[in-house]
Amino acid sequence: MPYSIDVDQLRTFLAVAELGSFTKAGDAVHKTQSAVSMQMKKLEERIGQPIFVKDGRNSRITEHGRRLVEHARRMVALNDETLSAFHEPEIAGRIRLGLPDDYAERLLPQVLAAFNRLNPCINLDVECSSSNEIGRRIQKGELDVGIVTSGDCTSVPGQIVRREPLQWVGSREHIVYDQRPLRLAVGPTTCSWRQAGVAALDHLNIQHQVVYTSASAAALAGAVNAGLAIAILPASALRQGQRILGEKEGLPPLPPCDITIIRSQMAIEPVHDALCHHIVASIGNVTMEYNGMDAEAAE
Repeated sequence: MPYSIDVDQLRTFLAVAELGSFTKAGDAVHKTQSAVSMQMKKLEERIGQPIFVKDGRNSRITEHGRRLVEHARRMVALNDETLSAFHEPEIAGRIRLGLPDDYAERLLPQVLAAFNRLNPCINLDVECSSSNEIGRRIQKGELDVGIVTSGDCTSVPGQIVRREPLQWVGSREHIVYDQRPLRLAVGPTTCSWRQAGVAALDHLNIQHQVVYTSASAAALAGAVNAGLAIAILPASALRQGQRILGEKEGLPPLPPCDITIIRSQMAIEPVHDALCHHIVASIGNVTMEYNGMDAEAAE
């Protein structure tokens, strides 16, 4: 029996490991779900150990699978490097991507890093700015693709790729939510999260005061952790030292936050399609790092 591993199987394996789903991985590597399943079955037979287990509708990587990931990355990279020395890559180019800094912090480590591994010949130039500014630059052709907050960018139509709850966020070390007027750390007046929070407070006649304004999610987080105010953030934007606040603390519910992908009218090349398809397939699978934080808040 030959002691070798199919590189194509390893490439599919990495896609499943990155995206958490055979179906999503199939979209990324242009294979049917059944073809992906067959490849993973053959790879498991070759490895001699289970590399995935079912977790609801998705597939979760096993400890053996995690051990395989780094080996697979090196083998696929060496394969691609060898072939590129003799052939032009099928998809190569440069993409100018814009997204707000809080999305960059949450999405870059997983979604964009995975895209880079799956498409090593596509270079990403990432710029962080407000959703409104990204929309303006998309219209002018200065950016190719943008990931924006729907309510903050109305100038360019797009596709909603993720919906998550907006939350009132406070410090675990400081009690600010019971003070009146309620002190808020929020984005500029054009920020839809700010508008939603203020409208909800006004509806219940809760006195409030904006004491800290910044377009930077990191700056808002600093104000929250210091006990200066509470903020309005998507659930997955919570950081260490923060907790979710809600009705128990006398605060009204908030509408969900929609994350949208937009693209320039000139972004019509295969490289742009590859990035957009990857974002659509994978962004909903981003790990929610706040797990446990909201559980503590509910105690």
